[in-house]
Amino acid sequence: MSARQPLQDIQDGTAVTAKDGAQPAISSATPTSSRKQPPPEKPSDIRRRSLVILSFWLIVLCLGLPIWWKTTTIYRANLPLQEMLDWADGKACRPVFPLHIAIQANSLQEQEAQNLVRLTQHALDDLNDFSGHHLRLQLSPPSGDKKPASDHSAALTIRLVPGDSTTSALDQYAPVLDITYPPNTIPSPTSSSSSLATYVASQLRSTFAEEQTIISYLLSSSSSTPPEHRAQGLTPEAAELLSKRTTRSLKYAPTYHLTFSLFTSGPLPSSWDIEAATDEYMKPVLDVLAPIHNFTIDTQVQLYATPGVQNQVLSKEDLSSFINAAEWPLSPSIGGAPTVNFVVFVGNQTIMAPPTTSEGADSELPTFQSFLIPQWGTVYLLPLPHNTPHLSVAMLKQPLLTFTSHLLSLTGAPQSGSLPLRLSTLARIRSADLLLRASSTLGSLARLSLALPSISIPSSVADGVSKTMAHLRLACETLGGADGLAHARIAESEAERAFFEKSMVGQLYFPDEHKIAVYLPLLGPVAVPLLMGLLNEIKAWRKRRRERAEKGAEKKAK
Repeated sequence: MSARQPLQDIQDGTAVTAKDGAQPAISSATPTSSRKQPPPEKPSDIRRRSLVILSFWLIVLCLGLPIWWKTTTIYRANLPLQEMLDWADGKACRPVFPLHIAIQANSLQEQEAQNLVRLTQHALDDLNDFSGHHLRLQLSPPSGDKKPASDHSAALTIRLVPGDSTTSALDQYAPVLDITYPPNTIPSPTSSSSSLATYVASQLRSTFAEEQTIISYLLSSSSSTPPEHRAQGLTPEAAELLSKRTTRSLKYAPTYHLTFSLFTSGPLPSSWDIEAATDEYMKPVLDVLAPIHNFTIDTQVQLYATPGVQNQVLSKEDLSSFINAAEWPLSPSIGGAPTVNFVVFVGNQTIMAPPTTSEGADSELPTFQSFLIPQWGTVYLLPLPHNTPHLSVAMLKQPLLTFTSHLLSLTGAPQSGSLPLRLSTLARIRSADLLLRASSTLGSLARLSLALPSISIPSSVADGVSKTMAHLRLACETLGGADGLAHARIAESEAERAFFEKSMVGQLYFPDEHKIAVYLPLLGPVAVPLLMGLLNEIKAWRKRRRERAEKGAEKKAK
């Protein structure tokens, strides 16, 4: 071994202790220095990393969030919620029906007539306990005719004619009330009361009693009328009767489709003069109803050999199974208008007389050949010989008259008074009903908007609400006239269209849990790196700040 070998061995980490062949001892050298640390980060690198993180957050906050908010925000048009609630609570309009009553007294001097009108108005105001239905008397100018015509601008015209006794008669074809009076009943200019004035006031009150009761019931049963504006004194019996009539009548619609059907149990009869019969017996009433409703007419002849009951005399229990609207092949509605069915069934059945007759049957008819089905129509049982091939106009007279009477009941017309008065009353009742329904719909829409902040309210709903309130104001101002009915009809239609807007109903049930389930899988993978990077950068900044503070303290200590 050379002299350099031990030195080399020492440098290689081994030591040779003997040359006599003994085994040398080998030991490992352990490092005494600590783990090598990375070089300190340059300030430029720290600033660059901070700017990168800051730029990501600026993009998210200044660009991403506004775009997300704009594209996902549900549009809600501004609605006058408080005004809508005022209409629903009856604070925006108090329904008042000022009816103009014209008095014609050609046989009296003007001063006597004016005094009679004044006393009658006082007596009428004392009898009236419902301020929402007010009759205003006005003296008509004298006319040279012995029997002057009625005032078309008035709800009723009273014609005072001298006679032997005090009597009254209501014209069946015009809104005219004829009252005869003895000459000695004319009040003097200094009198404060008059028996004639009291009699005229009582006749007016009885003439409009049914209309006042119906309007009182509408206001009492509507939530749109505050308690202080509702009529008082409506008996439970009268309320129950009016409730049944309301349930029986059809919901208001500007157009009704009338379907006249002839059902036969055999091959005869096979034809009928329904068009001529309708023109003669029913068309005059339809023409009078034209300002309130429009009507379309459809006719058909059907063979129906199994009426369901083969008994000749039908009891109350038999009527429920005699007709099944789902099985009878009736014409469908045309144009979406509600259908009123009038069925003439040729057979040998009759209906048992009251008290076992159906509640839908009209007990005022002299015969019991028909029964009315609420909100559907009428079935008339027409017994004819089996060899009758054709139904003439004369044979259809009684069925058509029955259909006409039942049509008035189905449309909600009053049952008492002359036909012109019944139809004018129907117009006022429909005006009040439509006004209350439109007001209630506005309140429901306002409460829905407040209860569901996430529901969509498109601009069409706001336009509909604006049109509804505009026509409601006009209807409230002209309530009782033809213009009031037209404005109330438009208001109710616009309110229904706004409440049942398709785009708004689609967002009706859209919970927040659904939003979380949609956005969390998309935003989670992006948000976690951004948040962790921001937290790490905040920790590094706090560490550097603490180190600088320690170094500054050491320098001050030295």
